[in-house]
Amino acid sequence: MARIDDHRPEMSAEEFRLLRDLVYERSGISIQEDLKFVMERRLWPRLEALGLRDFAAYHRFLRLDPRGAGELDFAIEALATNETYFFREPLQLQAFSREILPILEAQNRATRRLRVWSAGCSTGEEPYTLAILIEESGRFQGWDVQVLGTDISRRVLASARRAEYGPSSMRAMPEGYLERYFTPAGARHRLREDVRSLVTFGYLNLVEPGAGPLVPRQDAVFCRNVLIYFDLPARRRVLDLFHARLHDGGFLLLGHSESLINLTSAFELVHLQSDLVYRKPLAGGGRP
Repeated sequence: MARIDDHRPEMSAEEFRLLRDLVYERSGISIQEDLKFVMERRLWPRLEALGLRDFAAYHRFLRLDPRGAGELDFAIEALATNETYFFREPLQLQAFSREILPILEAQNRATRRLRVWSAGCSTGEEPYTLAILIEESGRFQGWDVQVLGTDISRRVLASARRAEYGPSSMRAMPEGYLERYFTPAGARHRLREDVRSLVTFGYLNLVEPGAGPLVPRQDAVFCRNVLIYFDLPARRRVLDLFHARLHDGGFLLLGHSESLINLTSAFELVHLQSDLVYRKPLAGGGRP
């Protein structure tokens, strides 16, 4: 059935259910009934790119065509919200810089190794922000430092690896940081190579079985505004993954609209001066 206004195909309730279930099977992203129009609007360009007449044909393509698995990744990318920028949620970043990093320095003094994971890193602004804060702290000179950025979208990971950003990504940048950490690249700015070298990127589906061994043990995990896209069982699987990959005493930082209430009791809530964060308990019950 075509719309009168633009002749684009309308998604039926059954087509929505089939596509929603397919996206959920692959990514764990749960799309509610009231978001049918959003799915329809965001997937229109994929139908046009493939020359398909309606969403039923698109579903058949995803299920049966040899190119379907790759196309499903495109669909998930289109449906995921990737809006981000440097130094997002500054109070939480202040807590990380001023309170969590000193704790991790003390905990890891023997190994002189620091590992931080940005899960759902999008185009890279978050992991690069964390690398800048680690550099700014001056605490880890000569240490083995690695910030890991993972995402389910290969397109945003390719953009993150380029490390070139426009004004929208810089809108919350503290004064002086643009000049210290970036060089002009036409109308954009490129991150300094020594900071880029602290960050590695990789594809990871957080809800896929077997994802855990792909990630080394971490000292802190940032997963901000990602769990909101998952249903309850998927959230619990992701939190189990984070708990397994964190060292004892490691920190979990979520978005300000997210909490672990009714999800898991495996983490303790830590009251810092600037924010509330979660922590995998230390062996023996020690606290920061």
